[in-house]
Amino acid sequence: MTILLIGASGTIGSAIDDALSGDHDLIRVGRSSGDVHADLSDPASLQALYDEVDAFDAVVCAAGNAAFNALGDLSDDDFQLSLSSKLMGQVNLVRYGLPHVRTVSNPSFTLVSGILSQHPMPGSAAISMVNAGVEGFVRAAALEASEGVRVNVVSPPWVSETLEAMGRDPSDGLPAATVARAFADSVEGNMTGQILDARDYA
Repeated sequence: MTILLIGASGTIGSAIDDALSGDHDLIRVGRSSGDVHADLSDPASLQALYDEVDAFDAVVCAAGNAAFNALGDLSDDDFQLSLSSKLMGQVNLVRYGLPHVRTVSNPSFTLVSGILSQHPMPGSAAISMVNAGVEGFVRAAALEASEGVRVNVVSPPWVSETLEAMGRDPSDGLPAATVARAFADSVEGNMTGQILDARDYA
């Protein structure tokens, strides 16, 4: 199976790479690194990605920026960043990708949301909003995707490696390798329209 991996160089993306590269051919996509380049927040960039890579069986997204700040301190630009990258960037990955994905080898799109969609905390207004939007989109898009094409989303908690980089206790999170198991299950399984809680793979 040929898989487009968006955000391949990130913490979760690298773990997904490790989980899938042994059995599948990965095309690694990043803004400035990887086999090909694309910017989630730029619709034209995503359209160009699909024009350049027109033979793939699955898309996995482990990228998308969103602002984290107190509600009163979140600016219009913070919300726009969150909407254009984490939400509409992933929506457009599916919208623009559906006409291009091969439909003969368990085709799928796997997006990423996060635990803050269901368990918000102070400072998470923007990211909780877009995570919930991604999950709602996946449920609906799975009903209308081309026959046989699956659409799912993985919801990770805080990632241990990220917490450690922030100087916090990594045991409060989930290792990226465990999160990657949920993405692999979405790619290799048969579910669609599902929100896969990465904690279930611990």
